Amino acid sequence: MNNENVPLNKKSMMDLMIRMTLILYLSYLCLKVFAPFALLMLWALIIAIVLFPLHQKLSKKLGDKQGRSATLIVLVGCLIIGTPVVVLGLSLVDYVQDVYSVYESGKMQIKAPAENVKEWPIIGRKLYALWTEASVDVSAFMLDHKEAITGFFKKILASAGSAMGSVAMFMGALVISGFMMAFGDKGSAAMLRIANRITGEERGEKLTKLSVMTIRSVTTGVIGVAFIQALIIGIGLVLAKIPAAAVLALLVMFLGILQLPAAIVIIPVLVYMWSSSGSSLAANIFFTIYFLVGALSDNVLKPILLGRGVDAPMPVVLIGALGGMMASGLIGLFLGATLLAVAYRIFMDWVDDTEGIEEL
Repeated sequence: MNNENVPLNKKSMMDLMIRMTLILYLSYLCLKVFAPFALLMLWALIIAIVLFPLHQKLSKKLGDKQGRSATLIVLVGCLIIGTPVVVLGLSLVDYVQDVYSVYESGKMQIKAPAENVKEWPIIGRKLYALWTEASVDVSAFMLDHKEAITGFFKKILASAGSAMGSVAMFMGALVISGFMMAFGDKGSAAMLRIANRITGEERGEKLTKLSVMTIRSVTTGVIGVAFIQALIIGIGLVLAKIPAAAVLALLVMFLGILQLPAAIVIIPVLVYMWSSSGSSLAANIFFTIYFLVGALSDNVLKPILLGRGVDAPMPVVLIGALGGMMASGLIGLFLGATLLAVAYRIFMDWVDDTEGIEEL
């Protein structure tokens, strides 16, 4: 007798509802417990996936010592990447604090605006009037707009604190990724079993490989290039003592993700550097060469890191980066672009799959 044709009675329906309720409630509790660590674990997983091939090569040279290889990669990563990131983060906090201290002391001086500011579209005349008022009497201007200015500085300070929190999260994710790489083989097998359970054995392996390749291509090919270029230029900005060095470095990273040239930031920096009287001629020449090399560094990095190509279109990466940053701050800039690209590739793979349609 086939049990599938037997209708469910009241008792079996009640048992099924109780089981489903318990399963859903348990899932809800697990998600609630895991939620505070979700971003950290996702970022660690992405780092581990990107660095796993390097980890495997290094472990073979170390006598198949998985833990030793992962520890070495984490230590080197903290030294090479972590140190500049921390320096830029501290630079951002120091700059914001200095500006706020000058504002609180009432010693801030503002130069008068140029006449052509009036001709700026939409905001020209209003901006010129406010700017002129501030340049004539800064103290009176601050008293008249104290609430707005104080609120603005509080938001900037909060953003600086959020940036430092993102730096700390990045360092923590790098350490956790070391543990993931040390047990990478078991983790890969477990993810494959999960994918097989969800999509079937025929598509499980393909889905896993597609996700891994998309994460590596987007992370290294787009975000990696923008991140490295921003670090190179950011270090020069700090050494040259350019104001708001961390903000400018972050802007360079945004432009890199947008596939726009870093010269948009570098040219005004060079104009400011040469027009100021605080630096010597030799220092200006050195940093000019340094910034030009940094602005052109993506031409060297892209052929190296974009060897496999990025399967996701740039608008998808851009929307993911901006949306991720709006939702989760600086760390979301990286996570959003990667996750949306993976989702796009999985969706398009499903759209292009015609085998199931032909069977129908």
